[in-house]
Amino acid sequence: MRRDPTPPALGDARAQGLYDIGQAAALTGVSAKRIRHYESLGILPEPPRTAAGYRLYNDADLHRLRFIQRARTLGFSMKQIKVLLALWSDRARASAEVKAMAQQHVDELGQRIADMQSMQRTLAQLARRCHGDDRPDCPILDDLGGGKPPPRARSGSRA
Repeated sequence: MRRDPTPPALGDARAQGLYDIGQAAALTGVSAKRIRHYESLGILPEPPRTAAGYRLYNDADLHRLRFIQRARTLGFSMKQIKVLLALWSDRARASAEVKAMAQQHVDELGQRIADMQSMQRTLAQLARRCHGDDRPDCPILDDLGGGKPPPRARSGSRA
């Protein structure tokens, strides 16, 4: 199907169960722009085209797009998704490799969550210390500035 020397018309392609990019986007929840991006990265094979140049996708392509979308919602990087797709396509793979990759991602997410929680606690503490009134004193800005007042601007200087 992918190497047909005479490209079909769009109507014929649809009759064969193929989808144009707009239909593929609607059926998978992946925007047409993102689909083209995936093609440019090589994680989605370049599709055949109609005689008029419309991209054509089959059910396997839609399934691959849904896989990519789901992996993205779980926070996997495009590099990781490329590896996962290769593992997914390899029916002789060992699931241990997939599990190890997932566990590493879980560990990285845990560290990022811990880092964000630390940032949240620090900002909450600073916000509690700030009076939020008309006075210029602000512990938040003092902390961001390393506890030092801002340098004085030189009089008469130009930017």
